[in-house]
Amino acid sequence: MTPATSRTRSTEWFARATEVMPGGVNSPVRAFGAVGGSPPFVESARGAHLRTVDGDEYIDFVASWGALILGHAHPLVVAALEEVIAAGTSFGLPTVAEVELAELVCSLVPSVEVVRMVNSGTEATASVLRIARAATGRSKVVKFEGCYHGHSDSFLVKAGSGLATFGEPSSPGVPPATASDTRVARYNDLDSVADCLADREVAAVVVEPVAGNMGCVPPDPDFLPGLRRLCDEHGTLLVFDEVMTGFRVALGGAQARYGVVPDLTALGKVVAGGAPGAAYGGRADLMRQVAPDGPVYQAGTLAGNPLVTAAGLATLRYLADHPDLYDRFDVAGGRVADHLGAVLSRIGRPGVVTHVGGMFGIFLGVEDVRSWDDVSAVDREWFGRFFRAALERGVLLPPSAFEAWFLMEAHLDGTLDRALDVLEEALEVSAR
Repeated sequence: MTPATSRTRSTEWFARATEVMPGGVNSPVRAFGAVGGSPPFVESARGAHLRTVDGDEYIDFVASWGALILGHAHPLVVAALEEVIAAGTSFGLPTVAEVELAELVCSLVPSVEVVRMVNSGTEATASVLRIARAATGRSKVVKFEGCYHGHSDSFLVKAGSGLATFGEPSSPGVPPATASDTRVARYNDLDSVADCLADREVAAVVVEPVAGNMGCVPPDPDFLPGLRRLCDEHGTLLVFDEVMTGFRVALGGAQARYGVVPDLTALGKVVAGGAPGAAYGGRADLMRQVAPDGPVYQAGTLAGNPLVTAAGLATLRYLADHPDLYDRFDVAGGRVADHLGAVLSRIGRPGVVTHVGGMFGIFLGVEDVRSWDDVSAVDREWFGRFFRAALERGVLLPPSAFEAWFLMEAHLDGTLDRALDVLEEALEVSAR
């Protein structure tokens, strides 16, 4: 682990990038706007470490935003990709690997009887919402403040201050009429959901079963079972957005960990082994409404391409063969939470550290986190100082106070111990 020094080449590349890409990036959080400074440019990565064009090395807790559960350039994944790439990267016709990956997903995820591959989590969530609307004949959808489900119009809605707020567009380009079909409830607040469902016009309740886009906020014990009950009572479909949690918090995702089975599920990140792919699936009667079996249209030229299926199969087969990895993540995540929580107590500053398996978050300056109301009160300036102090010492965190961090198997070889020493020092220095 080498501390960051001068990032001259990264700075030069970022200046060039801003000339040809919005903000110099292909996804907004990468611009480091929430933490100050400019991003390092990655040259290569292996295991738990990233190496930049400047020659700096970082222990990485971004993990490609959760997609890399084993680590960077895992030998099994690399070998699988090398084997298929010489045969072709895309055919636009069926392959055996697509079927094998679909069979594996169906065998592992409790809700998934039939599955379809797509190219991104945004496509997956947009597709399950279309199915829900077609199946119920309703147009309204409930989402939760602080949960992100991709950038399709129906989900780009901000919440108001009420328990059940009708949406307003939070991005230009989203028609008000589209946003008005989205209702926003409070995470971990079943009463707010009941208010949204009262008129029986809602097609689906869409939820991150473990919120990961406002840090890592676990569900209360009664929250997910309560959503299942409310949806059943109101003829509404329950949709789990497991793009982040799928195969990460348990082999069968959050639905397996918590024992609550949704009607439809969106998957991404781990399902494609770090390659650009995703999937959605659920009950057979719902999925059979998708073309060509039914009238709900969805298509994708590159969906299920050989690179995605190879990386996904290698990753999921490894996870299925090593179920003890999830126990190890639980233990390691607990160590992170306990260690950093003890540091906060020692320095006498408020803060909360949460984890679900190897997915965790730190919330500086608050005493509790159950919903966006709590999370939005975090001390963003302190987090920025903490982030920069960690980066200077060779540890890369997600560059936002509102993103989850992720463990990889590659962290568990002793790397995590070294990282915790750095994070302890970074917390102490940044709190002054």
